[in-house]
Amino acid sequence: MNLNRKLSLAAIALFVTATCSFAQVKKKPVPSPRSKPVAAAIQLKGDLLPVDPNVIIGKLPNGLTYYIRKNTEPKNRAELYLVNKAGSVLETDPQQGLAHFTEHMAFNGTRDFPKNELVSYLQKAGVKFGADLNAYTSFDETVYQLPLPTDSTKVFEKGFDILADWAGHVTFDPKEIDAERGVVLEEERLRGKNAQERLQHQILPVLLNNSRYAARLPIGKEDILKTFKPETIKSFYHDWYRPDLQAVIAVGDFDPKHVEQLIKDNFSDLKNPAGEKPRTQYSVPTTPGTQVKIATDKEFPYTLAEIIVRHPETKMRTTADYLQGMRNDIFNQMLNARLSELTQKANPPFLFGRASYGGFIGHQDAFTSIAVAKPGELETAIKAVVAETERARKFGFTETEFERAKQDALTQMENAYKERDKTKSVRFVQEYQQNFLQGEAIPGIEYEYNFYKDNIGRIKLSEINALAGKYISDKNRAVIVEAPDKEKDKLPNEKTLLEWISTAGKDVKPYVDNVSNKPLLEKEPTAGKTVSIDKDTAIMTTTLTLSNGVKVILKPTTFKNDQILINGYHFGGTSLASDEDFTSANLAAGIIGSSGLADFNEIQLEKMLSGKNVSISPYIRELSEGINGSSSPKDFETALQLVYLYFTQPRKDPDIWQSNITQTKSLLANRSLDPTSVFQDTVSSTLSNHNFRRMVTTVDRLNSASLDKAYSFYKQRFSDANGFTFVLVGSFDAEKIKPLLEKYLGGLPSSGGNKTYKDLGIHIPAGQLTKEVHKGIGDKSSVQLVFSGPYDYSEANNIQVDALEEVLNIKLIERLREKEGGVYAPGVRANYSKLPSGRYSISVYFGCAPANVDKLIAATLDEINKIKNDGPEAVDIQKFKAETTRSIEVQLKENSFWEGHLTASSQNQSNPDDALKSIANLDQATVSTVKDAANKYLNESNFIKLILLPEKAK
Repeated sequence: MNLNRKLSLAAIALFVTATCSFAQVKKKPVPSPRSKPVAAAIQLKGDLLPVDPNVIIGKLPNGLTYYIRKNTEPKNRAELYLVNKAGSVLETDPQQGLAHFTEHMAFNGTRDFPKNELVSYLQKAGVKFGADLNAYTSFDETVYQLPLPTDSTKVFEKGFDILADWAGHVTFDPKEIDAERGVVLEEERLRGKNAQERLQHQILPVLLNNSRYAARLPIGKEDILKTFKPETIKSFYHDWYRPDLQAVIAVGDFDPKHVEQLIKDNFSDLKNPAGEKPRTQYSVPTTPGTQVKIATDKEFPYTLAEIIVRHPETKMRTTADYLQGMRNDIFNQMLNARLSELTQKANPPFLFGRASYGGFIGHQDAFTSIAVAKPGELETAIKAVVAETERARKFGFTETEFERAKQDALTQMENAYKERDKTKSVRFVQEYQQNFLQGEAIPGIEYEYNFYKDNIGRIKLSEINALAGKYISDKNRAVIVEAPDKEKDKLPNEKTLLEWISTAGKDVKPYVDNVSNKPLLEKEPTAGKTVSIDKDTAIMTTTLTLSNGVKVILKPTTFKNDQILINGYHFGGTSLASDEDFTSANLAAGIIGSSGLADFNEIQLEKMLSGKNVSISPYIRELSEGINGSSSPKDFETALQLVYLYFTQPRKDPDIWQSNITQTKSLLANRSLDPTSVFQDTVSSTLSNHNFRRMVTTVDRLNSASLDKAYSFYKQRFSDANGFTFVLVGSFDAEKIKPLLEKYLGGLPSSGGNKTYKDLGIHIPAGQLTKEVHKGIGDKSSVQLVFSGPYDYSEANNIQVDALEEVLNIKLIERLREKEGGVYAPGVRANYSKLPSGRYSISVYFGCAPANVDKLIAATLDEINKIKNDGPEAVDIQKFKAETTRSIEVQLKENSFWEGHLTASSQNQSNPDDALKSIANLDQATVSTVKDAANKYLNESNFIKLILLPEKAK
């Protein structure tokens, strides 16, 4: 279950689309291939957008809708989804929380899979619970996702039986309901009982205007979750899980006709209930003026304001809608580019600012302005964001801004078009889901690309400039302020707050577009030469050694059509900085990466790179420094020029330095209010043996840092390219790009030095230790159990630790979640490294009720001891192998995997060809070997318990 997708303040404030449908900003069309280009320029009269012919859309006699599309990315895989137009807004008062509870019960007993047999069956097929097999419940929908292999006909066909079970055959065994109550309540505890939840209850009645949405958060009410009768949840399922409100979406590497028959065979017998209830469409009612809510909480670490102007929803169905969506994208991009520029001032007016028009909730769109303020500077933050929107309303945008925004928009669409045959199946699923739920059009990427290309020139700047006046209003508006309790005395009253908003921007002047016409690189580098070439025919790589000591590992692929990944590293990093200079050194790469290059400040550089598909940035880590990024083949030379400039002409910008210091200090000011941050800081401190290099920085350390020291350290680490290794993976011809590599990478300065990192000896302390943190007023705890020690890094040992990690993860889900009902999402994380010295750690973590901490720790150690004494169950080894095999099969076809693998192989001096043996090597994990690994690596002689508990009563 995908954490129930309940509404969060972060989603409201930042419009994060990964939460529920509440904050769904209308996005650019998702790629979907089409067989023939379509001329779209003539269709501007509001004609209905076409339907992509590559998707089969049908409806069964019982009303169930289905979408089917063949897609081979990834190969031998399919995404199967069941989408229900049934969410928490449909619950009656006694059913609050049961839409979400129904989702849980779908994994706890169906007609064909009693109890938890469904999860176990899929795990043995290589489908991982939580990561792959998942679901979410929102206000208006409940969605189940089932990714399956298609090279196993039995498993693939069984998937449609599983979807049909979810759609109409969940059993709701009373014993399973009672067992699941604890899990759902622990999910509520994990997500809630914190400042965000308490503030949420204060602001939602205003933000959502006391609508049905404000009263039907998907998680529901605790007392109902504890006490509801089975008949109550069965009633919800009976009324709303019905074929006329359901869709099956299947996208993947399969025969569409076969899939269509499977859908007919499995879903045709489902029936709608007699006298079915009408599916009411709820909305957020309008208000004639402005509603204001100022809310505070003891543990909230930020002060922020949101101004939400609600508008009637526009669904993308016609060519006119599509064109307006293009205008909105351009408007949002230009406005937020201006707000982003303000953060680059020495004393930025806010920590974060954003303003955009997009989707809201309850069949409305909204223009939302957000300002996260520095402590005590709410007025400055609000006025700065509002002033920018007012500047746009009064004076509009400039022609140069407009041209850049159009070019960026077209470039994004062109990128999607170029990858049209490499698009992941899940992207299509998301598009079809919105078509079913919202009626959004699905014309396909070729139509969309041609529409963009043919019509973006028809958009007029005057049309964009008119949008600010259209979207900004004091009607149907909500103004929200959220802050820590300690800021209460500094907060404005409602009258003052509205005065700030109404007077902001009165004296604004037209925006001046600061651009530079200089070339990116004024002086061409002196090219080096290739002095040796080594080829690895097993994994199809070519390694060039250049005359300046730079090594370049090249792996051309066909996994993406328009992507080249770049990563260059050299050993050294902040380990070479003295304790006195560490803070400056640790900030260096971020500061330089935000300061522009050569004679261009960051604003000018970003504008110069407008319309290019390129991203390059420097990094400095503890043991290494380097450059990473990506580009399209077309912009590859620009990417190499940026790499060259980060070595030879880094820019020192005092304003960026001061801005970074100011914002970091502001974020630190209230960090101690948040229990989770306090606990995380304690964990970091304990596990680093209190070494300040691994801990959150302090104001005193920031005060001791300087731009000169940071710049000097950066220059020192990047002054000599000798010993640098670059890994390039993607769409290129190694021989054709060789002259560019010799010119820009071979032209980097080299003095022949080759200094490596310093082993600082920072690692998890030995011995047994228990550390309790008492922080927070909510009834919730967090637990982290850590085993650690020296490690002999090898492929053989790594496989055993990986197997142990997954086996323990499976057993703790079964024990702590399913049997004890004491946690929602227990986790196990194993880490191992070779550098600077071999070390490992295995961490178990979970959230729970404070009263259950000791019991659940004891249960965890009991499961660990079972594995140590008896070994894991053979079926759990089988699940590990199946899940890992399926994961590796996909990874081997991804550029990102090869970029990381080749870099790690180079750093660890291991054989990169081992990647080809990784599936076969899984057979090295057996019941006996994993038992031995458990005894070796889960040794309580090096065992740390870290526990977050609520504050003690005073």
